Amino acid sequence: MQNLSGQLITVFGGGGFLGRYVVQRLLARGARVRIAQRDPRQAVFLKPLGGLGQTQFVAADVRDARSVARAATGSDAVVNLVGSFADMAAVQAAGAGHVAAAAKAAGAKALVHVSAIGADPASASAYGRSKGDGEAAVRAAFADAAILRPSIIFGREDKFINRFAGMIRALPAVPVIAPKAKFQPVYVGDVADAVVAALDAPGQTLELGGPQQFTMLELQQWIAKATGRNRLFIEVPDAVSGFLASGFGWAPGAPITKDQWLMLQHDNVVNGTNGLAALGIAPTALADVADGWLVQYRRHGRFAARAR
Repeated sequence: MQNLSGQLITVFGGGGFLGRYVVQRLLARGARVRIAQRDPRQAVFLKPLGGLGQTQFVAADVRDARSVARAATGSDAVVNLVGSFADMAAVQAAGAGHVAAAAKAAGAKALVHVSAIGADPASASAYGRSKGDGEAAVRAAFADAAILRPSIIFGREDKFINRFAGMIRALPAVPVIAPKAKFQPVYVGDVADAVVAALDAPGQTLELGGPQQFTMLELQQWIAKATGRNRLFIEVPDAVSGFLASGFGWAPGAPITKDQWLMLQHDNVVNGTNGLAALGIAPTALADVADGWLVQYRRHGRFAARAR
């Protein structure tokens, strides 16, 4: 385990889904952690995880360069976890540049920037373009930054596996958009471990994926089985889902924007070496941890079956 005792590490987006896991690991290694986000009150639940004086909460909006600079002041290292499906260019492109510039100006020794598989300035989707532009802005301001590109991140608080589990619980017949699109879901705890390890991996760009690949259809079938639901899955042709997303901003069964539909036209899997292996992290399978929270989607919950 890395000894980060006494180091001041500023985590932008530290109160979010991934952020809570990153902060927990940094605190366990003895770091002083400054959690920076738009509304610090949403992150105060992290305070009991650290010792006296080990956590600090500051207001910062990555779209505002001055607030970012104030938050980064005095940092030994900076981590940027901020992402959004709204105002993407400002948050994920310009905002990423603000964080990198602030980290450099503050004299930080390391910067870890979390991007996404599919980041590409030439992407057809605004999300992919903003992530790609963000990576370029980071490299321009802080050349030795470590950039991590995870596939879909899963965990107890995620908005991906949980969304489909809720849909499968509610619908007897489940429409599946982009049924052949491939994913390589990666556990949030593994990504958090990768963020901490990447503090010692300057200049690298690493893609992160779990040990299994699923198509969209296979993933939803897996969730149905894991939650004890027998469902009919209806594959929605791309021509139909694309038309609905273009005209209405949604498709049957789950909200979807045109931009999200464009993202689903490309596989979300690791291309080449898995960054988890490069960082010495054994990937966690979905089946190894999902039972702990997917139980809430079963009929009768924890009382649905005999103990093994």
